[in-house]
Amino acid sequence: MTLRERWLLRRNAILANPRFQRWSMRLPLLRGTARHHADEMFRVITGFVYTKTLTAVVDAGVVARLAAAPASTAELAEGAGLELPAMQRLLSAAASIDLVEALPGDRWTLGQRGAALSSNTGALAMIEHHKLFYADLADPMAMFRNGRGGGALAQFWSYAEAAGRGERASAADPGTEAYSTLMAASQPMVAEQVLDAYDFGRHRRLLDIGGGHGAFVAQVAARHPGLALSLFDLPPVADMARQVLAGRGLGHVTVHGGSFRDDPIPPGADLVSLVRILHDHDDAVVAALLAAVHAALPAGGALLIAEPMAGTPGAQAMGDAYFGLYLWAMGSGRPRTAETYTAMLRTAGFGRVREVRVGLPMVTRLLVATR
Repeated sequence: MTLRERWLLRRNAILANPRFQRWSMRLPLLRGTARHHADEMFRVITGFVYTKTLTAVVDAGVVARLAAAPASTAELAEGAGLELPAMQRLLSAAASIDLVEALPGDRWTLGQRGAALSSNTGALAMIEHHKLFYADLADPMAMFRNGRGGGALAQFWSYAEAAGRGERASAADPGTEAYSTLMAASQPMVAEQVLDAYDFGRHRRLLDIGGGHGAFVAQVAARHPGLALSLFDLPPVADMARQVLAGRGLGHVTVHGGSFRDDPIPPGADLVSLVRILHDHDDAVVAALLAAVHAALPAGGALLIAEPMAGTPGAQAMGDAYFGLYLWAMGSGRPRTAETYTAMLRTAGFGRVREVRVGLPMVTRLLVATR
């Protein structure tokens, strides 16, 4: 047994001792630390209630109604189809987590968190989407015993299950439109982080792989109108992307239909982007994709990887707890650290890999690899 192991066992024995717990709460030097850890543990235990409160407030139309103007409890109850006592209980719960705030005369407005949420279409889309994830998490041990996928989330991300069976997504698959719509709604914050951190203007043509309906390339176009743009995604997604982009005045974007698992990467770009793509896939798929991108890029061309990553300081739980379980339920992929991606990029042949600092690493981190 190592010295560290002996220390950890001793530490845990002390922390588990009820007499030490009571003593630490009485000692002024330890009381603050003890209360902090107790509060954090309580939040972990009860966090699902806060999440469900948030979901109920959104589903009841409270956030949308209060974003327009203050309203009374009775008005909010009528709008949600709830009895007055039920709405009173929901609003009290929501106020405790700063989603709403009471006004004189039994009226309500949004709290600070509620106000920020009201205009965040990506977060609102994820709140609705997470209902599928919660269904899989209702019995977490069953989810782990049954192996990856097979539940509600895997049915939504149908391409993941199809890939696991060695099949290609078809144009008849209704899931492709649903997940592309979700990604488009949740993409703006990620794109903002990337565009603020990296200068796309140094490149001639961008190819966005797995670009869905073109939400990312549309934001790139707004910032860099002189950059040639192209997109590569599954054929049914690509068909919809052409219509969406044309409707946004971006008919000049070249859209390629195909699977990066089975088809060659379209050539001609000196910058390739993978935005929230890699962590959805297993190591063998990621390694093959990175090698294919390397082969498609010209000398001096760059690959941009943007996604949340494991081991992010201050957001470790996001990487390994949230995405770890989410991707397990989805049936494909795993969280990876920036160091893991760097090693995979070097194996694929990229000579230089660097991380570019972004404003909110919790939302996404950014790696740039040069051929």
